[in-house]
Amino acid sequence: MNLQEVISALNLTVLTDPKDFSAIEPTCGYSSDLLSCVMAGAPHKSIWVTLQAHSNIIAVATLLELSAVIITEGAMPDLTTLAKANEEGVILLSTSKPTFYVIGKLWDLGFRCESVD
Repeated sequence: MNLQEVISALNLTVLTDPKDFSAIEPTCGYSSDLLSCVMAGAPHKSIWVTLQAHSNIIAVATLLELSAVIITEGAMPDLTTLAKANEEGVILLSTSKPTFYVIGKLWDLGFRCESVD
């Protein structure tokens, strides 16, 4: 499933510059609001689901080369964070839905991750 299909299925708002989202194929999903947990556990090219909207999410997303960050619960990044995301090529998406809802929808869409045991 490509990122455009995810955006459509979850009715997400694109916060950053438009791209060819149909050419981006996320590997799986990951959710945490603790940046250290994301850095340790989020798989390369995954979609990160979080309610964090501050500038540090851009550094983490860039480090892990994530496919996108879905910011939940209506949290909105400031203009500086959006500018940094665009500069780094990080895709920020938004929804007013709770994190748990988004994760459930991603699961329904078939997103699975291998266990990192």
